[in-house]
Amino acid sequence: MRLRLRGGRVQDPLNGIDGEVRDVWVEDGRIVPPAAAADLTYDVTGCVVMPGGIDLHSHIGGGKVNIARMLMPEEHRRHVHAGDGGRRCGSGHCTPSTFTTGYDYARLGYTAAFEPAMLPGNARHTHHEMGDIPLLDKGAYALLGNDDLFLRLLADGAGPAAIADYVAWTLAATRALAVKIVNPGGIAAFKYNARKLDLDETAAPYGVTPRAVLVCLADALTRLGVPHPIHVHGCNLGVPGNAATTLATIEALEGRPIHLTHLQFHSYGTDGPRKFSSAAAEIAALVNGSPNVSIDVGQVMFGQTITASGDTMSQLRTAAHASPKRWMAMDIECEAGCGVVPFRYRDRSFVNALQWAIGLELFLLIEDPWRVALTTDHPNGAPFGTYPHLIRLLMDKGFRDAALATLPKAARELSILPTIRREYTLQEIAIVTRAGPARLLGIEREHGHLGESAVADIAVYREDPDRERMFAAAHLVLKGGRLVVRDGVVLEPETWGATHVVRPGFDAAIERRVARFFADHRDMRLGSFVLADGEIEDDGRGRIVVHECRADRSRGSLEE
Repeated sequence: MRLRLRGGRVQDPLNGIDGEVRDVWVEDGRIVPPAAAADLTYDVTGCVVMPGGIDLHSHIGGGKVNIARMLMPEEHRRHVHAGDGGRRCGSGHCTPSTFTTGYDYARLGYTAAFEPAMLPGNARHTHHEMGDIPLLDKGAYALLGNDDLFLRLLADGAGPAAIADYVAWTLAATRALAVKIVNPGGIAAFKYNARKLDLDETAAPYGVTPRAVLVCLADALTRLGVPHPIHVHGCNLGVPGNAATTLATIEALEGRPIHLTHLQFHSYGTDGPRKFSSAAAEIAALVNGSPNVSIDVGQVMFGQTITASGDTMSQLRTAAHASPKRWMAMDIECEAGCGVVPFRYRDRSFVNALQWAIGLELFLLIEDPWRVALTTDHPNGAPFGTYPHLIRLLMDKGFRDAALATLPKAARELSILPTIRREYTLQEIAIVTRAGPARLLGIEREHGHLGESAVADIAVYREDPDRERMFAAAHLVLKGGRLVVRDGVVLEPETWGATHVVRPGFDAAIERRVARFFADHRDMRLGSFVLADGEIEDDGRGRIVVHECRADRSRGSLEE
């Protein structure tokens, strides 16, 4: 069937279209050139038409997500959904079920979300859980940098080629799209009683530094041509004064591509009487001058949530502030870590109020929207359901200033937010929620835009000066050319998205080294560690899309 979306105002940054009134044509699940006639026409005159939203950092599957659900049963009792189309139901807001995750994202106009912290040993479970999320394309980033085999290779001087082979093998074995580092070397050191680790501090038991871990993995990904830069959760998350570590981390990469995730949690100074302040301006200035750096913000929003992180070191500190008072930590095969802590961000709290302001400062001070992705680090800073409110804060200075005025005076006095006049445009919102994440992930050939041959993932919003109301419930959402949402109501509850992966080449000899390590040190055997495509594509729920690795990718600007 040939579809026509007629008369909408199109925001398509990857194709340079900014508010132009034009028709969008769809056939066989793809965007196609205009035709003489359509089989079905949707009149979207006066509406805004964008590609489907892409969340490049959202904890939607894996062990810690299930632990979070178990720790907050009352949250699921309070947020029970009657179901969509009479066929599926679910619950949860901070820790939504798989079904609810897909439905709620789709209502917002999102058609893809990516799990940023997949433990390799738990990859099978992560993919099966993501496969149960309807209406979304998915993908996952494999956790490396604290696993024993990588640290042994680094400490033993195995060399760039061997380490790149190990990284490539891990990506292939776990069906991952990218690599994530959490507190590089720090989670391994935590198991040897370390409770903090700075960028150039030698860590037990292998005697390597976080700087060495970062540079080694960044070089491996460049060598392999993996599109998404190393996805970095740096040292000293949440610690006052950690801005110095963040600045040093950027400098340490010496122009290598790097994506700094949930940067808000790494942008704290020590000014003021409480020794806690914003360092957003200093960090934004360095990011602005470093074209190799991209970021997502991890915006804090007020209310109940639950924090789930591979950074056990950080979560041990956070546990003292748990609300309600419960938490847990765990590990699987000593590959990484996991800490889950319920948390309530309070607007009357000096620290939480300043965290809220710091995130907005980063959004507004970093000049290039192509290097910024809109996130709350769901659910760590807030559930993804708060995105419409966040979008209004970015687009409406008056609304933002009014919200700031309600916060504690001590926090307001340490924020430069009132002096920032910038308001995001619709085109910039389309960049940070769609086109930019697609480009950063290396999936922009078919996703994140409305050009010819792109996958027809499309979101249509009714124009509304209240941007929160506008983005809270999409008027129409098409997934692969199928109408799946109308005015916030899910019409096709069992439509399934693809799973995005990369498969860089590697020397098969690395498998012998990995097999020996598994035999000597693991309970899990290699044969049960490696995933097969058929496990993900079971029942048609995870059609695999392989993205090209550009092995000649050079250092420097992310625009190259």
